[in-house]
Amino acid sequence: MKIFVTGGTGFVGSHLAHRLAYSGHNVTVGGLNPEKTVLDLPPNVEAIKCDVTDPDTLNFEEFDTVIHLVGLSPLKKPSVPYEKVHFEGTENVLEECRSSDISRYIHMSALGAETDADTAYLRTKGEAERQVKDSELDWTVFRPSVIFGEGGQFLNFTESLLTPYLTFLPGGGRNRFQPIYVEDIADLFLEAVEDEKHIDQAYNIGGPEVLTLAEISKTVEKQKGRGLKVLPVPLIAVKYGLTLSEHLDFVPFGLDQYHSLKIDNTVQDNSLEQFHKNMGELITVREYLEGNE
Repeated sequence: MKIFVTGGTGFVGSHLAHRLAYSGHNVTVGGLNPEKTVLDLPPNVEAIKCDVTDPDTLNFEEFDTVIHLVGLSPLKKPSVPYEKVHFEGTENVLEECRSSDISRYIHMSALGAETDADTAYLRTKGEAERQVKDSELDWTVFRPSVIFGEGGQFLNFTESLLTPYLTFLPGGGRNRFQPIYVEDIADLFLEAVEDEKHIDQAYNIGGPEVLTLAEISKTVEKQKGRGLKVLPVPLIAVKYGLTLSEHLDFVPFGLDQYHSLKIDNTVQDNSLEQFHKNMGELITVREYLEGNE
């Protein structure tokens, strides 16, 4: 199968390109800087210029399937509006799929994406999902919790918040996540490509453990041979500080990041049961960190 992956030079895309190529698919990845990829790509994977906000850079005529991964990070203020990338970018990709007679389309969304969500990140992800589901394409939507692994931001970002032995976290780090390993999510994408039963399905995906930010922080520090005591920063103080920083370009955090602190990123009904991969096979954060010591 000939597959185009938007955002394929990034974290998830680089891992997914390996999985797809090693499974025999003909893969092309697109990115803003195709010469820079998070992982070195297999020699038979081509990387080309692709900007989903610029329709002139999109051409899917030679492909059978498009996987759309492009998204901005929820961990910091975006350099361009979420709406431009998540909504307008998806609109451009869908239109090019229609123009190129692409029917099979797989979309990366986010857990909690809804048009009335509390953050701009999740609202625009929800608006993009609505576009996908209203299209006439054979779509599949993935809505994962946070994804970790080589080249990912989440664990590195968490580590950047910490000071040795004693650290302060917003609200004491009580917000909960259900992290999933990047190679595990790549396996699910591969199955969705190869099995038609996943057409017209939206999947909420979480990993094998529900962990608070404090627990993840302690796991990160434990792998360094250190204990960690977490003290809370009151959320009202965080809100005040991030309100002040909202319009300061040199501060990477704003109100969207504050609102995200109040949202648990966990799955009530895990769609993993719809796939061949079972929960016992999934890599935990601790296992990943121990394997990278």
